Amino acid sequence: MTLVPRTCAVRRELEAWGQAQASLPLLVAKPGRRARDAPRCWQGQSVVRSVEVAYADGRVAQEELRFVVVHSSQLAQQQATAYAAAQSKAAEAVAEHIRRVEARRFACAADAEAALLDYEGRGQGRRGRRPQPWRSPSLHYRIEEYRSPTKRARRGRPAKSEKPQEERGYRLVVEAKALARAEDAQGWLVLATTVSPMVCDESQIRCAYQEQNTTVEPGFRWIKNPAAITPVWLEKPERIAALAMLTVVGLLVYALIQRQVRLSLQHHRQHLPGNTGATATPTAAVVLSLFTQVTIVQFTVNGTESRQLYGLQEHHLRVCDALGIDRVWYASPTTQQNNPRSATPP
Repeated sequence: MTLVPRTCAVRRELEAWGQAQASLPLLVAKPGRRARDAPRCWQGQSVVRSVEVAYADGRVAQEELRFVVVHSSQLAQQQATAYAAAQSKAAEAVAEHIRRVEARRFACAADAEAALLDYEGRGQGRRGRRPQPWRSPSLHYRIEEYRSPTKRARRGRPAKSEKPQEERGYRLVVEAKALARAEDAQGWLVLATTVSPMVCDESQIRCAYQEQNTTVEPGFRWIKNPAAITPVWLEKPERIAALAMLTVVGLLVYALIQRQVRLSLQHHRQHLPGNTGATATPTAAVVLSLFTQVTIVQFTVNGTESRQLYGLQEHHLRVCDALGIDRVWYASPTTQQNNPRSATPP
């Protein structure tokens, strides 16, 4: 079972289907984490859709696949809070964008129209890149003509018969409108599975998905967000498959690092520094970030190669022991006479 990415059309279609339902069957109900919190509820239902499936031998066919549409009240609350924080953070960038746009002046209406098309994402772009409009909030541009007095070429008081000189130009006026996200559009999950409903019902599918803590699947949670990965243009199916394979292998190594470190800490009853204090269940990201302060400087002076080590602490050696990395790479500084390095430390 796996989480269907938001970029897939079938997920958007199933989320819209779930929002149109009056109510979905209750799967799980738990009390709130705090006494004043509302109960946490998961509702869901299975649906079957025909999707395109690519097999290992290159064959592509339409197959019936089971999807479990789940709505979580806890996830809806988290997404609503995150969306409000993102809107507040984006307000500063939008204000700066509006200030820069309205400060521009154009000599003719054609130049102002071309700039308006670029800001709306309908222009030609630059260097082969199409302009990207703002998604949130919604910005509307319009052209406005202005007149401003110009400076006289001669000094002194102008004659009564002299008409005031004006400069005529064009500028853009921006109107920003925040996009409110519907409450019923938050908190949705769409799980794809090949398990029959006779084997596992919707509640068991949901629990089984949340218990996938030592597989590659948790790594896909952030990668399945549309804004998580910088877009990469790949045209050939072979290259797309190669990128997917490298991604899975990388996530597998990521999951193995996390699993081995957690098992070692649990076995020896040890802890590592975490984001909010000592923890016995660090993520792989926390483990890797611990080594950013470790620095090995290697240099050669008069044919003598020296190595200086900085920032190494005891918890770094615990990680080495958990992952089977020889401590010799992070031993005390050594000095060697013209001995080439056979390998590099991790």
